[in-house]
Amino acid sequence: MQQSISSLAELLDNAGTTWRVYDMGRRIQKIDKSTFIQIENNQIPYPFPLQQHAFLAIQFWNSQESHTPYIWFLKMPLDEQSKLIQASRNHFASMVMEALGNQLTGNDEAQSELDNNPYVFTPNANKLAAFNAIIKNELKQSASAYYEHVELYFSGKLGFDDWQHLGLQGIADFAIRLTEPNQQNLIDAFGKLPQPVVQSLAATLEHSNISVILTEALYNEFEKALKNQDSENIINYLRMMSNTTALGILQRAVADIMADKKALNLDIVLTLTGRCWHVLESHLVALMEYLATEQSQDIFSGIFADLVAIPSLRPHMLAMIRMQDRSEQLSRAIGKLFQQ
Repeated sequence: MQQSISSLAELLDNAGTTWRVYDMGRRIQKIDKSTFIQIENNQIPYPFPLQQHAFLAIQFWNSQESHTPYIWFLKMPLDEQSKLIQASRNHFASMVMEALGNQLTGNDEAQSELDNNPYVFTPNANKLAAFNAIIKNELKQSASAYYEHVELYFSGKLGFDDWQHLGLQGIADFAIRLTEPNQQNLIDAFGKLPQPVVQSLAATLEHSNISVILTEALYNEFEKALKNQDSENIINYLRMMSNTTALGILQRAVADIMADKKALNLDIVLTLTGRCWHVLESHLVALMEYLATEQSQDIFSGIFADLVAIPSLRPHMLAMIRMQDRSEQLSRAIGKLFQQ
């Protein structure tokens, strides 16, 4: 193995592994190899920054040894343009080489030595459950032991009040396996589900690339929540729709909430910026106007910094700084960004 490794992709390739990369920040989504290599080479910014970091899951295995994957959960720092800070990446790569050499698989004891370093993080329970469900589904492995009970629950045969024994991993498995009859059973269950189940669905379904039919059903529930000014369920159904293939329906939901200023609050804004950033372009000015008028300068500054770091939104956020026809409140809040 060569002594100098210029990237994690090269490290994984030279070790003879099969590998995949996922973003673990705003939601779980695969990053294809060519994109990851461009990120590592600083040819493009990281597409999904969160808190000035790239939250990554790198899954790898040696097919000649076992199909059981190893996983690194890494929190890598980014610069002000959301590009990878290569010195940190190089530091982690050198730690891997020191601990494992070119044998990245088959040495569990040496792998455990990598658990104590500044770049490793532990995803929360919801994301771990969703990630495990995604991985098992992609590798065509069986779902967890909790899945069948959850599947039976959503069929309605147990009664929807009997939810206390549902496992979070089972709900995550169900959310990833929404072929028929699971999808129709879920649609039929809307309006009957206890709030804890709705919340668990929101935390797992937001990572599932859902269909148009399911999105339409979720939009109907979202509209009911909006009409009732039910902030909790507005958030839950926005989260459930956020990774849909039907972007037009999600855009309609975002437009609905932005048009209803009485329903808008900070928790909903954080849901929009954290989960629905990819459909926010036409609402950025109105969103920042709301924050400048209704929230503190610290909150305005924090959300501005979060959005301007996202490569797809950065030009629009910077254009807002030069915009002439903005309110006095927005002008004042933007001005204070440069005084801090």
